[in-house]
Amino acid sequence: MKKELLLASALVGTVGIAGVVEAASASYSGHVRNGFVNTDTDAAADATIGSSQQGSLSFSVSETTDSGIKISTGFGVADEGAADGADASGLTLTFTDGSKLDLIEAGNSYATHLASVPGATGEQSIGGTTSNTAPTGLTWANKSSNIGFEYHSAADALGVDGLKFGLSASVGDDGDTASTSTVETAYSVGVSYVTTTGDTTITVGGGFLNADDSNASTSNSAAETWAFAGTAATGNLTVGMGLSGGDGIAQFSTNTTVAELDGAEVMTAGVKYVSGDITFAVGYADGEVKDAIDIGTNGTNTDSYNATSASISYVITSGVSGIIGFTDVEREQEGNTQMTAHSGNAWYIGALVSF
Repeated sequence: MKKELLLASALVGTVGIAGVVEAASASYSGHVRNGFVNTDTDAAADATIGSSQQGSLSFSVSETTDSGIKISTGFGVADEGAADGADASGLTLTFTDGSKLDLIEAGNSYATHLASVPGATGEQSIGGTTSNTAPTGLTWANKSSNIGFEYHSAADALGVDGLKFGLSASVGDDGDTASTSTVETAYSVGVSYVTTTGDTTITVGGGFLNADDSNASTSNSAAETWAFAGTAATGNLTVGMGLSGGDGIAQFSTNTTVAELDGAEVMTAGVKYVSGDITFAVGYADGEVKDAIDIGTNGTNTDSYNATSASISYVITSGVSGIIGFTDVEREQEGNTQMTAHSGNAWYIGALVSF
């Protein structure tokens, strides 16, 4: 028995397996949100008030090889109060020239390179329903499979100051039925550019996405979309606007029905102003789409979404902020029929503690 143990020890030392158990560098971050929300829909029922308690905790793990390539990954223990059971993220390789390659759960390049349009913070919202398929944000069609990659160029790509670009692709399940839509292939390209004019920093970015499923009954791809956004920051003031459009397929949460989406359009806009420890923000979103439950036909009935949000946040001390937020939402279904149970306004008063 001793001989076997000695032989095993020698093999481990020879091939370097012992290095596997050495710990890579790790860090963690997260936040806790505590507050209350007052929600008043346009339905006949009285307004409701309740607590909002959410938390997030994630770990990042990385190490650098002798050749200078950084290998990083991570996992989330909790995300906004939902126990994720150590939900692992993908693998990222960062090369010595600054370029990166995401592997597994990589996402789509068009979404990565969108400029970040300012918007309100807080946990106020008016709940929606999958029967209303109107887009609510620029990444409404951001669909991909976890089996794929995304390449990120280094900064100042192709010799152009402020330019970055990305390419992504993924493959997935091809076993769709007439009532399901899962990504079989997805391809995307994204570009972003940052420049400074006088005291103003301008950021623009966006791209294209084509994703398809194996549902032979639908006429649309799972998603065929473009998106673009731009921001301008001068001192403490930042303004931005974004646009997106395209066609696609909506998978209802019951997983028993899909809908054709035609002529989807959404516009977002926002303003943020920072004055000392106080941040004022206003956001706006307006989206509509023509959908059809009878798959294989063009959408004819218009669903719409319109939301205006505002917030004030105040830094109390390092890592702790107080927040007051407000949102007003209006949804319409099948033309001009207002969805009173999913329209209305909501207030949030709470605190964010980050670590």
